Parts: sequence; C-alpha cells; structure tokens
Amino acid sequence: MTRCNDSRGANTRSTISRTLASRHGPNYFGRMHRLFIILGMILVAVGLLWPVLRRFPWGRLPGDILIERPGFTFAFPITTCIVVSLVLSLIFWVLRR
Repeated sequence: MTRCNDSRGANTRSTISRTLASRHGPNYFGRMHRLFIILGMILVAVGLLWPVLRRFPWGRLPGDILIERPGFTFAFPITTCIVVSLVLSLIFWVLRR
C-alpha cells in the first residue's frame, strides 16, 4: 500500500482523520460505526422478516396511482410513501428522545 504525503510530510490519511474529528467532534468515528451496525441490523431484520412483509399490501394501498396500458405500466405509490415517511419519522423521533 502506497502512502501519500502532503507538502509537510504528514500522512494524508491521518490528516484527513484529524480534520474529520476536529469538524465533527472526537467521537465522530464511534458514532459512525454505531450507525453502520444499526443499519446492518435493520437490513438483517428486514431480510429475515421478508416472507411476512411480502403479505402486506405495500404499493397497493388506496390512493396509490397505477396506470396500466399495453406494453406500459406506471406505478406511483404515493400513499405508501406517506405511510413509510410517517413510520420512519416516528421511529427517528423516538430514538432521538
């Protein structure tokens, strides 16, 4: 692995790390690791629950727009988007408290 040095001879990678830490606080990387772990756990949970989640009418709720023509299908699940947005907003609001 080749290391790049800036004009002062400092390691660029450590310079970037110090810059990020100074901008976002000393615990920046710890928070980022926690975020990736939580996102990974959510993806695993959705993957395990997928057979159950498929039974729900996502994208087929009243108010969702579906236009079918020969050789053309347009779907705009506006109601589903609103429901998902409300659920995610509620989850993030609870996590922030």
